[in-house]
Amino acid sequence: MGSILIPHLISGWHVDQAIMSEEERLVVIRFGKDGDKDCMKMDETLYKVAERVKNYAVIYVCDIEQVPDFNTMYELYDNVTVMFFFRNKHMMCDFGTGNNNKLNWVLEDKQELIDIIETIYRGAKKGRGLVISPKDYSTRHRY
Repeated sequence: MGSILIPHLISGWHVDQAIMSEEERLVVIRFGKDGDKDCMKMDETLYKVAERVKNYAVIYVCDIEQVPDFNTMYELYDNVTVMFFFRNKHMMCDFGTGNNNKLNWVLEDKQELIDIIETIYRGAKKGRGLVISPKDYSTRHRY
């Protein structure tokens, strides 16, 4: 249900405009396949936090099958990928996973996601390109 209520970016131009046009808020884009169960779970969480973060973040979704323009550039190979942009600049976050470019797993805890968005926004306002996640996800997968 969440994905139909979040604005969809339907072309590469729309993605570029979303990233470039927002001057004061963090742009959060979920890249993935709209029909994927992981994307649906993530979209649900994004929808639930959208109202609470609307003053400092705007949330979009983009189907990588419909808009393949960024798949190679952003290495969008996972089921679900959430990326952050501020003033036309890609924001990186150290989650402890080794990949600082994106969040590529499903977060179902609303407060965790709000904390991450807020941390990235605060770092971006201070001019930082890389921020440290409020929680370490290095032990998320147990091998």
